[in-house]
Amino acid sequence: MPHRTSRRTLLTATAAATAAAATGVLAAPTAASAHSADGFTDHRLRRIIAGMSLEEKVGQLFVMRVYGHSATEPDQADIDANLKEIGVRTAAELISTYHVGGIIYFTWAHNTRDPHQIADLSNGLQRAALAERHRVPLLVSTDQEHGIVCRVGEPATLLPGAMALGAGGSRSDTRRAAWIAGAELAALGINQNYAPDADVNVNPANPVIGVRSFGSDPDAVAGLVAAQVKGYQGAGIAATAKHFPGHGDTNTDSHTGLPVINHTRAQWEELDAPPFRAAIRARIDSIMTAHIVVPALDPSEDPATLSRPILTGILREELGYDGVVVTDSLGMEGVRTKYGDDRVPVLALLAGVDQLLNPPNLSVAWNAVLEAVRSGEISEARIEESILRILRLKNGLGLFRDPFVSHRGVERTVGSRAHRAAADRIAERTTTLLADPGTLLPLSRRTHRKLLVVGADPASPSGTTGPPTGTLAHAFGELGFTARALSTGTAPDQAKIAEAVAAAEGKDAVIVATYNVTANSSQRTLVTALVATGVPVITVAVRNPYDVAHLTGTGVAASLAAYSWTDVELRAAARVIAGRADPEGTLPVPVQRADDPTQVLYPVGHGLTY
Repeated sequence: MPHRTSRRTLLTATAAATAAAATGVLAAPTAASAHSADGFTDHRLRRIIAGMSLEEKVGQLFVMRVYGHSATEPDQADIDANLKEIGVRTAAELISTYHVGGIIYFTWAHNTRDPHQIADLSNGLQRAALAERHRVPLLVSTDQEHGIVCRVGEPATLLPGAMALGAGGSRSDTRRAAWIAGAELAALGINQNYAPDADVNVNPANPVIGVRSFGSDPDAVAGLVAAQVKGYQGAGIAATAKHFPGHGDTNTDSHTGLPVINHTRAQWEELDAPPFRAAIRARIDSIMTAHIVVPALDPSEDPATLSRPILTGILREELGYDGVVVTDSLGMEGVRTKYGDDRVPVLALLAGVDQLLNPPNLSVAWNAVLEAVRSGEISEARIEESILRILRLKNGLGLFRDPFVSHRGVERTVGSRAHRAAADRIAERTTTLLADPGTLLPLSRRTHRKLLVVGADPASPSGTTGPPTGTLAHAFGELGFTARALSTGTAPDQAKIAEAVAAAEGKDAVIVATYNVTANSSQRTLVTALVATGVPVITVAVRNPYDVAHLTGTGVAASLAAYSWTDVELRAAARVIAGRADPEGTLPVPVQRADDPTQVLYPVGHGLTY
């Protein structure tokens, strides 16, 4: 696998590179991203492994959550949560007790309060790891896909998510977005990102992927996945393509159930495989498994995470991948429906997995693997094979040389003016104008100055942005309009609909933020009632672009897709509506008719311009 820079070397080069990102030009790879002469050899890594106890070896296989903003001094509530769920008080105690090879950050675990705190937490974790006998640094990971999945929020730069980038269709923008995101994560001491999503979303009813996918065209998705791999890894962090062998065609959420994908082997080769092949060609550092059943790939109907035919037979042997394989969270129901929590980690390792992510009960999982090795069910050589891949990745990231980050690097990199400006420009190129039958747009301040913004206000993915109606109203205010925000929610009742109708009186236009509208959704009732006032209504889909199919025939004046409700995409939508930017996005997925899903209302590539 490729060897890249240490955090310190990376941050030294960041100032010049951020300036390049702002102008749309990525810096050429430097010596920092090439194999370093002082990197450890495989021989040295094998010596480290040989010196480990069995308990230390087993620990390297686990990536675990932990509560708290500090490695050694978390708040009491987080100490209590750690004791209840893990049996330790702090992250440092977790590392010394279980010798884990990685930590995953979550917002809800209070790991990501602000950039300087995150950097301090990362440094504290690395100090705890280096205090262990073999001084093996940690992989610190998170899910920073951007768009609707984002663990680190403002003041870090927030960027368009995958489907928005798919609407933009620019590999350059997609790579640039990943490079900016990667550079900021690296500055925070996060060295493995569980992105990009390589699923091809061919099912509009998919409840778990949707806008996390770049789109429905396998070749287009493959190109954008490869671009993001190069962006993240060029910035000095490990990228992770997910969810192998492909989670794009399901109507079951693997967090709550076990999806079955009924693609034939030929369909899998055509639809699901191309993005993963592209990621492997781009030298992806890690690939995440899916908790899905694909009978055509493994008739045993084991989830892919536990399937040797899928992970070893297809991923390792057929696709030739020899990087790190990490499970999706082992706390998800999709991997727990067929086997107990003591068997899942053992079967995953036997299938070909290297990293075991976030088991619900670490003691049960850790001891189960330990016993499986002691009993001979798993050979020690087998786990050493995985540990070597993990240590190679840590070595390639420069962690053995320097795993620490600085506050100076945080100040210089995270949320820089250049990064935020680049994010705004990229977002503008993703906003998609789906319908404008009366050519109402762009809105003129002379004729449509007074605006009402209503609709759904889903919680911020990172906990730091929104609410969407307020963000849109503020953005229109900055553009010279007078805008009032009124949150009506994802399921407005008659009282809230009446309030919105009353508020529309005297307004020149109404903007409605929609969120996963269905045929029987009261959001549709809200839109119909607002149209009946005679005030022009403009809808902005703030998640899936399929909303427009359920609003056709209501009389809306215009419909747009923003693909997420984070501030950067909402501000871009406001600028497009106001004519400060042209709508350049085109649909990366087809939108079927609501009354006849066999018919396409808007095809892939549809998008209006001014």
